[in-house]
Amino acid sequence: MPSTPAPAPDGWSTRHSVLTTAQRTADLINALADADSAPADVTAVLRAYGETDVGLSPREVTEMRAAAALLREVFAAEDTDTAAATLDRLLHAHTGRLRLSSHDGTSPWHPHLDRADDAPWAEWLLASSCLALTVLLWDRQRPPGGTCASPSCDNVYVTRGSGPPRRYCSRRCATRERVAAHRRARAEREAPWPPSPPSPAPGSAGAPGGGG
Repeated sequence: MPSTPAPAPDGWSTRHSVLTTAQRTADLINALADADSAPADVTAVLRAYGETDVGLSPREVTEMRAAAALLREVFAAEDTDTAAATLDRLLHAHTGRLRLSSHDGTSPWHPHLDRADDAPWAEWLLASSCLALTVLLWDRQRPPGGTCASPSCDNVYVTRGSGPPRRYCSRRCATRERVAAHRRARAEREAPWPPSPPSPAPGSAGAPGGGG
């Protein structure tokens, strides 16, 4: 990953936290899910997380999209064991040795699993994401995230804190599905019971003008 200018001192720890890195992973996976996403779309996500030295080419975006597809498998895992096995496979196949970097003093010291600070963006995405998602799974002993339960949305999300299992990527999706479920339930309550029998087909026995 190219070196970036140092952020404000009070934002260093937050910017490089495990949870922030995991959320960045989810946002990049969602941005790269669209086959028509342009370099500017992905760049906007990276800059939102403090990356300033970004000049993505279409080829780099294509490579990052392939990396994002691999990472999506972690979020799609239905249980902790499956998520752990998926991460273990990605760590074995796509990351290097654990090392520490401060990007020549422009950031706080933090761990890396890519080969070098100037590694390709796709390698950086896979390595940094695997590291953050692994730590979250290790710390919480549950999958680090999931995929939105809304049939009309394929976004991924990061699980935050304790409480009931999260099912939707956003309040918007949760509200939309809750409203849809309410309307279905109301329609079922208001439907006549027992249902009216279907009208016989013209020409069939029992129909006006039918044979007999």
